[in-house]
Amino acid sequence: MAMACSPLPLLLLVLLASSSLRIATPCSNPPDEGTTLRVMHAFGPCSPLHPTQPSFSWLDFLVEESARDESRFLYLTSLATTSSRSSFVPIASGRQLLQIPSYVVRARLGTPPQQLLVAVDTSNDAAWFPCSSCVGCATSSPSFSPAVSSTYQPIPCGSPQCSQVPNPSCASGSTSCGFSMTYGSSSIDAGVGQDSLSLASEIVNSYTFGCVTKVTGGSMPPQGLLGLGRGPLSFLSQSKNLYNATFSYCLPSYKSLNFSGTLRLGLKGQPRRIKTTPLLANPRRSSLYYVNMIGVRVGSRVVPIPPSALAFDPATGAGTIVDSGTMFTRLVAPAYAAVRDEFRRSVKAPVTSLGGFDTCYNVSIVVPKIRLMFAGLTVTLPEENVVIHSSSGSMTCLAMAAAPGGVNAVLNVIANMQQQNFRVLFDVPNSRIGFARERCTK
Repeated sequence: MAMACSPLPLLLLVLLASSSLRIATPCSNPPDEGTTLRVMHAFGPCSPLHPTQPSFSWLDFLVEESARDESRFLYLTSLATTSSRSSFVPIASGRQLLQIPSYVVRARLGTPPQQLLVAVDTSNDAAWFPCSSCVGCATSSPSFSPAVSSTYQPIPCGSPQCSQVPNPSCASGSTSCGFSMTYGSSSIDAGVGQDSLSLASEIVNSYTFGCVTKVTGGSMPPQGLLGLGRGPLSFLSQSKNLYNATFSYCLPSYKSLNFSGTLRLGLKGQPRRIKTTPLLANPRRSSLYYVNMIGVRVGSRVVPIPPSALAFDPATGAGTIVDSGTMFTRLVAPAYAAVRDEFRRSVKAPVTSLGGFDTCYNVSIVVPKIRLMFAGLTVTLPEENVVIHSSSGSMTCLAMAAAPGGVNAVLNVIANMQQQNFRVLFDVPNSRIGFARERCTK
């Protein structure tokens, strides 16, 4: 099924069309302070990438994002179930494996510093930025000019960093490393370089990244990417001496005024009292943040999910990850069916469906509490993280879904809607992830 036929945009259009999002209100623009950065939706009302045409609305963005969600899930599944470092081509006609999430922060690269917008991605390692000489790159986002940076250095062929990028190559007659990759319907060529990078007050010297020089095709996003995974080229690894491989973020509700939250780097300012669950290590996919999800409670009842649907298996990639770039939590079919059936049993009202959501109600309901159970930690989701309401209350849908049909899905993804208004702590040295309730809008 082509992405254009996805039913999710219709759902969000119906449920959110008259919501309380007040995008006309001027956005506040608090500066980054110390090691705390403002995190924004790339095309939200307060992002520099927000379209200026009058016809665009924040709702349009949400509709568009929902259509991409299935592709994001398929991309994560492909990461979990293959050991190749190369990126992935579309698996069906018209479908793009969109690899970049929508949360962006401001970064500064080079000497003197050049300001960029970069997407932060918890399920990727590499960093790559559009460069000023790029052929085919979008012009709506700032690009980086290596020629005017006194600290830029190309990475030579044969270096350890060159061997860690996807599809490394050295052009005939060149001693500098490059790489190529596919991104949705686009192909990307980039050189590998190093320069001074800062997200907050500190500077990470000799940061290794891809400098995109050529794009063919139309699915390349305008902003760059900064990987917050656990691999050797990730921001956490390259800034370990500054931030101790620790960060947290707080993502506000989609109904917040300007949809901006915070990304906090390092140990300073992290919550002192926070409940955590251990991180699990998958040597084949070290970037992904696997956790041991042991169950789901709906209302007062623990849902009878088959243990095999939640079991962690590094050999197959099976298990549960926490991801910043997927909108709605996706569970493998047996797990989702068990949660959905218990939710319906608890609500006791006539069920209808709308688009890709199969548990919707046209009457007022009492939403049962959903608790995600991890080893050593239970996360109780507030109602706004469990269901989508129409503003009039005439339609309510469970805001989760099963893994797409027709794929060998073994991965459960805890997505950003279920993480909203939580401080989510990624503490790699202590191999743990924590959740603490927090109102995230800044």
